[in-house]
Amino acid sequence: MSPLGGTFKIAIMDDFLDAFARIPRAQQRKVNKFLRLFREDPTSPSINYERIASFSDPNLRTVRIDRDWRAIVAHPEEGDVYLLLWVDHHDEAMRWAKNKRVAIHPDTGSLQLVSVERVDVTEAAPAEPETPPLFEGLRDRELSRLGVPAEQLASVREVRSPAQLEALRPVLPPEAFEALYWLSEGESLAEVERAMAVRPEPEVDTSDFAAALERDASKRRFAVVEDDEALAAMLDAPLDKWRVFLHPSQRKLVYRHWNGPVRVLGGAGTGKTVVAMHRAAWLAGEVFTAPGDRVLFTTFTRNLAADIEANLASLCPPEVLARIEVTHLDKWVAGLLRRAGYPYRIAWWGADDRLARLWEEALALAPDGFSPGFFRDEWELVVQAQGCETWEDYRRASRAGRGRRLSRKQRKDCWPVFEEYRALLERESLREPEDAMRDAALLLREGKLRVNVRAIVVDEAQDMSTHAFALLRAAIPQQQPDDLFIVGDGHQRIYRRRVVLSHAGVDIRGRGRRLRVNYRTTDEIRRTAVAVLEGVEFDDLDAGADSTRGYRSLTHGEVPRRVVTEDFDSEVAAIAAWIAEATGGSPEALARTCLVARTGDLVERYAQALAARGIRTRKVRRSEPDDPARPGLRVATMHRVKGLEFDRVVVAGLGAENMPLRRRLDRTDDPAVRREAEVMERALLYVALTRARKAALLTAHGRPSPWVG
Repeated sequence: MSPLGGTFKIAIMDDFLDAFARIPRAQQRKVNKFLRLFREDPTSPSINYERIASFSDPNLRTVRIDRDWRAIVAHPEEGDVYLLLWVDHHDEAMRWAKNKRVAIHPDTGSLQLVSVERVDVTEAAPAEPETPPLFEGLRDRELSRLGVPAEQLASVREVRSPAQLEALRPVLPPEAFEALYWLSEGESLAEVERAMAVRPEPEVDTSDFAAALERDASKRRFAVVEDDEALAAMLDAPLDKWRVFLHPSQRKLVYRHWNGPVRVLGGAGTGKTVVAMHRAAWLAGEVFTAPGDRVLFTTFTRNLAADIEANLASLCPPEVLARIEVTHLDKWVAGLLRRAGYPYRIAWWGADDRLARLWEEALALAPDGFSPGFFRDEWELVVQAQGCETWEDYRRASRAGRGRRLSRKQRKDCWPVFEEYRALLERESLREPEDAMRDAALLLREGKLRVNVRAIVVDEAQDMSTHAFALLRAAIPQQQPDDLFIVGDGHQRIYRRRVVLSHAGVDIRGRGRRLRVNYRTTDEIRRTAVAVLEGVEFDDLDAGADSTRGYRSLTHGEVPRRVVTEDFDSEVAAIAAWIAEATGGSPEALARTCLVARTGDLVERYAQALAARGIRTRKVRRSEPDDPARPGLRVATMHRVKGLEFDRVVVAGLGAENMPLRRRLDRTDDPAVRREAEVMERALLYVALTRARKAALLTAHGRPSPWVG
């Protein structure tokens, strides 16, 4: 029986939500009214179905919303499945449906919306006649196995260039276009099938639409409406399709049992956080459901935690959300230690002036020949990173990656500075966060502190230290099924840490996975962002190498604009003109646009200058999720926009002094540390650019950054 009370099954296609989001609000209210009736009983005599003789698919019907608006519904002759496909003005709805067909692919078993329209690719994008067809080495059977419908095989065979393949995008199911795209990029058939989780079905009943809806490949575009609340939630936020539709490669990461820790890598926009949120929801809703069970979802910064908590609230029912604790790591650690009666106060550099004062006291013991910057780097990158508590610890510590070599005597001469600083911290009952994490891990391992956590999901793992993961490992001390799920990307490391999971006791052997498709940005934005990283090596969070090979976007748009002016006022004028053009004066579009700059002072300067030109701004706050309903151009630092996304992004103030930030590079006299700082500056620009879905503008005045071009 259907959960709606009948034998029928109702599903909604992602295109329906796109179409619904575009229609006027008055019509949206009428669609909602129609859907209330439709949800109750799609067979009701009051629903005005109409067969259209000109439609290619006899299973497609129009449904009257009012005199001028129509929904398109598919109802196959066999079974009691109803598919909501499209909604539009009468004439546009008729044109949309005329050459469409809903069918079950005979090889993959997936439910597809197929266009029977014939596209002449040679006319759409001429190619040199001597150029061989892109897919001449593949048999029809192999193309079909990738989801190419029979109606489009002939057109696919004619494709000789990427431009011609792009011309077929409107008539190909997304899974077929994606597979062909990867093949055109030089990937092997086996690699494509593995990346896309292609699993040909041995026996497919092409008339069983109910069975087709249950397959992962179908769930990429079709979602069964389980109850009234589920459909209402879809229509309340029709553009938040991440809550409903997952790519098969994402789905196979989320909905399965793993026999130990999992690490998922992926470039910006590949859906890592979406996968992590669905994973947490599944664990709390289906796996760890006993009284008292908890799933911890932790990330590195406060604003990301707030955003994730808000998104999980829209994804999970209240009883599931109650089993998920969402918090940034420092807050979680502080809470743990507070419950244990920890006698120290945790202090952060930049937030507690006492640390700088104690550090200056300790530097009084510094030997000649070493700069203050050297000691700060040595403390962060060697002493704290490896938990050196004694001279013997420091003597044995690895200094790999440090530009200046030290003899044993030089190490011994330097150690009193660090020893004194630790003594001063002890005197003031202070601990730095890394010390606090080590203390908490020790208490957990000794059984003096207990947490009721059955699973941990970690987002933005690249910004967490090895000590952080040692603590998380201690929270669930025995490797067990579904214990740790870790997502991250070394290319987005913007804080001074480099984690090696195996050094923290987190064994991911055989459970490392990668996401490759950027669903957020256009390929033009992706290419511009990746170019910033060119020539730099990045790690895979476990002492291996990672690269952007195979990282692609499947959508296209304009190449990001670059504007360099003589002075600040001219730069602001160019920004204001671009915003006006890009948003068309729409307050809603302005609220989905963000200006990003390197520092808080720069953000404030641009916000004030734009406000003087009549452009309202709204700062992205640290401790609260951004609400798109609130008016104003968003403004934020590059660090603050981590994990967020906007339709349009302006990356402003990209002068040579700001990117890379000169004062950050000049803070050290160690060439290795300076190089690492430059890499993180590149990562910051990469992060800022990849927040944009549709369009981006890069601006500077005076001498521009070498990375702006």
